[in-house]
Amino acid sequence: MHWTTTRFEIDLSQPKVMGIVNVTPDSFSDGGTHADARGALAHCEQLLREGADILDIGGESSRPGAPPLPLDDELARVLPVLREAVRLGVPVSVDTYKPEVMRAALELGADIVNDIFALRAPGAVDAVAAHPRCGVCLMHMQGEPRSMQASPAYGDVVAEVGAFLSEHARALQARGVTASRIVLDPGIGFGKTVAHNYELLARQRELLGLGYPLLAGWSRKSSLGAVTGRPVDERQTASVAAALAAVLHGARVVRVHDVAMTVDALRVWGAAGLPGLRQSPATPGH
Repeated sequence: MHWTTTRFEIDLSQPKVMGIVNVTPDSFSDGGTHADARGALAHCEQLLREGADILDIGGESSRPGAPPLPLDDELARVLPVLREAVRLGVPVSVDTYKPEVMRAALELGADIVNDIFALRAPGAVDAVAAHPRCGVCLMHMQGEPRSMQASPAYGDVVAEVGAFLSEHARALQARGVTASRIVLDPGIGFGKTVAHNYELLARQRELLGLGYPLLAGWSRKSSLGAVTGRPVDERQTASVAAALAAVLHGARVVRVHDVAMTVDALRVWGAAGLPGLRQSPATPGH
């Protein structure tokens, strides 16, 4: 199983770790930590030293209650980082729902469009379909960031999330985007209650029946705090546990803040012979 992207065929026979690079002042976990281009690039390099397989660069916070960011502000945050990050020798993803940002990022050589709105913004499908090769991650979200946690409701959350993702993946394929370019994300924490999130994790393998690889993003989220009682800056252990659980339930990509911890955990579990986990020894710098 491979994920076709602009410059790379990403081998998903072993799970891949996507390192989060938030070029934002207001993200829920690390807002302001890497808010300028120099700091964000230094963070990219640190994540690679820790073993990240993919870098995911975003300029707009999608935390619950977050207001929309003007287009020019997002471009000013993201493009200087992307321009340098694509030279680091690994797949680079841009976390955006704006087609203008997608096109600009792809022109700079970005490999993946990671869209929390599943390309529902006008022109977003066109931006991806016009590119001959870029990868795309389609995420499920009920509502939008400002209101998504007000009162999320489902009859069967797994079935409804699966139907949504299947519909949008098929629509993208109808525009000429091959299935090998598409990864799906159930959208943990995006318009879901704590119970919804854990049901999605427990029944995650049902989503594999859609025929696409899955990405899981549990890192430091409030559902982990609901179980552990820990604030966001103390959820590293819970985040690693959730990433491992997601991989055991079939996720091929985990999107995380704590790259080194996640890579180490996957290697140890792989050395123990658990299927689908990393079994290669550590290499210098990793």
